[in-house]
Amino acid sequence: MTTSPALVWFRRDLRVADQPTFLAAGEGTPALALFVLDPHLIKPAGEARLWFLYGCLRDLDQSLGGRLLVVEGDPVDVVPRVARAIGAGTVHIAADFGPYGQDRDRAVERALAEEDRELVRTGSPYAVAPGRVRSGDGGRYRVFTPFSKVWADHGWRAPADTGAGSLAWIDPATVGVSATAVPTPPDVDATLPEPGERAARRRWREFVRDHLHEYADGRDRPDQPGTSRMSVYLKYGCVHPRTLLADLAAGTSAGARSYRNELAWRDFYADVLDQRPDSARRNYDRAFDALVTDSGPDADRLFAAWQEGRTGFPVVDAGMRQLLAEGWMHNRVRMITASFLVKDLHLPWWWGARHFMRLLVDGDLASNQHGWQWVAGTGTDAAPFFRVFNPVLQGERFDPDGDYVRTYVRELAGVTGKAVHKPWTLPDGPPAGYPSPVVDHKHERAVALDRYQAVQEARRRKP
Repeated sequence: MTTSPALVWFRRDLRVADQPTFLAAGEGTPALALFVLDPHLIKPAGEARLWFLYGCLRDLDQSLGGRLLVVEGDPVDVVPRVARAIGAGTVHIAADFGPYGQDRDRAVERALAEEDRELVRTGSPYAVAPGRVRSGDGGRYRVFTPFSKVWADHGWRAPADTGAGSLAWIDPATVGVSATAVPTPPDVDATLPEPGERAARRRWREFVRDHLHEYADGRDRPDQPGTSRMSVYLKYGCVHPRTLLADLAAGTSAGARSYRNELAWRDFYADVLDQRPDSARRNYDRAFDALVTDSGPDADRLFAAWQEGRTGFPVVDAGMRQLLAEGWMHNRVRMITASFLVKDLHLPWWWGARHFMRLLVDGDLASNQHGWQWVAGTGTDAAPFFRVFNPVLQGERFDPDGDYVRTYVRELAGVTGKAVHKPWTLPDGPPAGYPSPVVDHKHERAVALDRYQAVQEARRRKP
């Protein structure tokens, strides 16, 4: 009996280890590996993300012995055409739960069905796929803490035992489909992490060995190498979260527990976006549609100062300059910079979210948009609306010696200790070339509280 070929369509799973789609295709089955350069996703991606993506594709192609077919175009046209070319009865994917991804996959599924071909979804980019974690009455969660408890009880599968040799890869040159080479990564000014599955596994081993034991406390210190830097590898599926969770399974340390909790947050936000696709662009809590935000030339000027890291608040500026320099920002500083944009500058959270998504190499729609709404107080598990991060106190607490600020704000390199967080208090004002603060935090905090309070009062008055 001859086995018909299978098509394996890679998307956010750019790896060969722990790859359930290989098992679904059937071990030893002739298969063609495909990646589609989808203009809907490529065009809005910043150069840093494209640089990393193309590097991951090169690494995957090498793992497959040079047998990755890369085609540019709309997947609704490309995938059925490639499946037809090799006579594939099945097309194998990891399920996508993003708004665009779900619509795309349904359209591809319909196009394949017209030719009696099947789109087979196996696994997802998450430890527990959206929709699996349910309350006792079958409902979906809108608050993280109860979600995380059920998530942990639900558990996840062990990593799939797969590798490049799990399938008999078809040579793309024999298929007769017009293909493109893996694009050359664009020139970028940022210093970016090494892309690919092998780099991901190496980075994870180093983190577990050197920093996991201090992660519970160290992850909040931008001046120390206490974070894993695995978010970008999870974003592109160079490693699956269940692989990380398997390594953490025996860990009872505070660091291991804290890391598992962060992976639960990732799954939670994916679940929320699956429930409410509109929350990618709008307030999850629609009452905050009434929140007054600023606009006009002054708002644009302040937004530009924030983007460029020239607000006069050192820890904010350090974070924004780190983003420009590395395509990444420490998570504690993401919260500080987001709070500053929304509650000191009174600008819409989606301005900042869009800027982050353009520059962050690890930009993940669900985590990014809902992280911003957590800070803005408009989403699930929203921080109390009266929580406004004081950038000076946050800097002093989490960068106590000023090392983080001095790394990225070179104008302050000669300022020692905690004084680096308050350059405007120096006898002669800010160091040459560094701006004075663009706003008065105490005043803007009061303005923000008044505006948020107005929304709360309107909510209470609503019948």
